[in-house]
Amino acid sequence: MSLIVRVLAAIALVLGSVTLVAPIAQAQGPGSPIPADDPFYSWDGSLDAAPGTVLRSRPMVFSTPTLTTPITGEQVLYRTTDQQGNGAVTAAAVLRPLIPGPPKIVSYHMAYDALGSQCDPSYTLSGGSTNRIAGAEQAVIAGYLAAGYTVVAPDYEGEEMEWTIGRQSGYAALDGVRATQEFLQLPSNTPVGLIGYSGGSVPTQWGAEVAPYYAPELNIVGAAAGGLPVDLAHNLPYISGSDNWSGVIPALIVAYQRAYGLDTASFLSEYGAELIQEVANQCIAEFAADYPGLTDADMVRAPYNSLLDVPEVVEAINDNIMGSTGTPSTPMFLAVGHSDPIGDTVMITADVEGLAHEYCGRGVDVQYSQYNGLTHGDAFAPFEAQGLQFLTERFAGLPTRSNCGVIGVGNSLAPMPVP
Repeated sequence: MSLIVRVLAAIALVLGSVTLVAPIAQAQGPGSPIPADDPFYSWDGSLDAAPGTVLRSRPMVFSTPTLTTPITGEQVLYRTTDQQGNGAVTAAAVLRPLIPGPPKIVSYHMAYDALGSQCDPSYTLSGGSTNRIAGAEQAVIAGYLAAGYTVVAPDYEGEEMEWTIGRQSGYAALDGVRATQEFLQLPSNTPVGLIGYSGGSVPTQWGAEVAPYYAPELNIVGAAAGGLPVDLAHNLPYISGSDNWSGVIPALIVAYQRAYGLDTASFLSEYGAELIQEVANQCIAEFAADYPGLTDADMVRAPYNSLLDVPEVVEAINDNIMGSTGTPSTPMFLAVGHSDPIGDTVMITADVEGLAHEYCGRGVDVQYSQYNGLTHGDAFAPFEAQGLQFLTERFAGLPTRSNCGVIGVGNSLAPMPVP
């Protein structure tokens, strides 16, 4: 049995019963405090250094709160760039492969979807607090390490936990690769693959999109993104009133307030203001399904009937439409579930299809998969297996499996008119 088949089988076994948003109690890990209370993560020095420069580091062991492994690595704090183009810092876990061989890097972007630092990948992968989502992804990461890849898992939301913010997530992912190369003294032409599902699709897709102008020296051989939030102006009406996903609505407002300085007092209802305080330090497994039936309209006060009636909210959403900033120069694998006429219960199928179609029209080599009948949580496992196959083939230099000729037009990526 080939190595890839063994790894795929192991991943499938671990992920077979995973549900991505099922709440589960946080398990506190041993040792260090959460990043928000840990001086390692704070940087008061100059940020004049080049993006990707390692500012400090310390050893770590790849572990869970109850299990220690022989896999070692480092937490690295590095310089990156925020959404407005200013210098910023964030951290990453850099993990060494179990099998030595020619260097190859996978930048694995966990769907930590967090407003609180207790879900930062650099923390959870070193034995910090965890939940079912992080546990499933940790199993996938172990598969890559067993297959001989160096894995970097960046805290791509940055110090302020700015969830779903596009360009800066991509910058943080690319600078995490640069920091890994610097720390391990690897050449800039070391082959790199990007992969992430759901929230992890944000740094993956945006990383591929901004790389040609932000990090052109990186040798990115492929990027695999699944369950993508292409345009949140489409997602908001879809999840409004949902039993399982409406808790995302106040969480998105928190993230956009942090990234864009939204004047929330000018448009939130009293109830909406209460909700953003409740979720302000939580992670998605805690808030996604906690407010069944919550609507977009519940969040705002007169004269607004929706968050999409608020000009500054629409402007911020438009600033994060995938495909709006650049064009990837690497092969792309894009995938999404499709369990109802609109999408996978949270992501819009025709949005992902539209992004794939748009990229094809710009000359990008795209492989698109649609998992009919599968919800967002159900589609995680087949995406991870297919994403591993895609990246394995890209690292091996095998021919791509582009299906641009049969990808539908999908939805438009045009920005929403500002009210």
